[in-house]
Amino acid sequence: MQFALSTNWCSQRLESGEAIADKALELGFDALELGFRTTPGQADGFRRALGRIRVGSVHAFCPVPVSAPEGYPELYQLASLDEDARRIARVHVVRNVEFAASMGADAVVLHAGRVDCGGWLKRRKTKRRVRRGRRLTDVFKRELEAITPALEKNGVVLGLENLPYLEGYPAEWELVQVCGEWVRPWLDTGHDHVRALRGWKDLAPGADAALPPVGMHINDSKGGDDHLAPGEGDVDFAAFAALAHSTRHLVLEPAHSVSEDSLRAGLAHLKRIWQT
Repeated sequence: MQFALSTNWCSQRLESGEAIADKALELGFDALELGFRTTPGQADGFRRALGRIRVGSVHAFCPVPVSAPEGYPELYQLASLDEDARRIARVHVVRNVEFAASMGADAVVLHAGRVDCGGWLKRRKTKRRVRRGRRLTDVFKRELEAITPALEKNGVVLGLENLPYLEGYPAEWELVQVCGEWVRPWLDTGHDHVRALRGWKDLAPGADAALPPVGMHINDSKGGDDHLAPGEGDVDFAAFAALAHSTRHLVLEPAHSVSEDSLRAGLAHLKRIWQT
């Protein structure tokens, strides 16, 4: 079992890709996930560091597009009812797929989009969320069909991340409708904990059980706060042991405020629980 580190953890503190790669190796990681805060200059450094550490996955949109003021995972939304928004997102997703392949990565993580439910979503509005999601699913499936040739050509799987808000798309009950050979779930453990706390997973119990993720973002959560180091929150990582042993990409994705000592302890915590 090998572990990767999301470069988002330190990409705003360490200027060069080589320095980030060296830090990941120093902390005991086997690979990198290039995060959505990666600059073009850092991307060049990561490419030069490939002889020392591999890149397993890329988190869209990476590197930060020249047209964007800063990195953000929802700069473009492929799951949108706006045709122009989808067209732009499609271009950038394909670019990310090609970039990932050029770095030797075989997965791109995507925040697909959000369902417009007309303002702040409370629990009583979950029926509206489910209803409006159906229309978006029909549109999104056509977009996935359009980019599948690029996924196949580059040997890259698109991982759809679970998001920690109800309007996040796709939800557990929608994944079964849009995933397939080249489009798979990507599980974020902290986000999963938040969704369970809010009762959103109860809308479709067991809906995601038959869809093994291509990768995991591993982070802890306490209350509504997530991206803590493993062992510092309430996530039951023992419950993920079987899944972790069968998942291709295991990526620690701590907040940038997590200390090196906490990150080392979190990695050791996972290895102890999962008996690696």
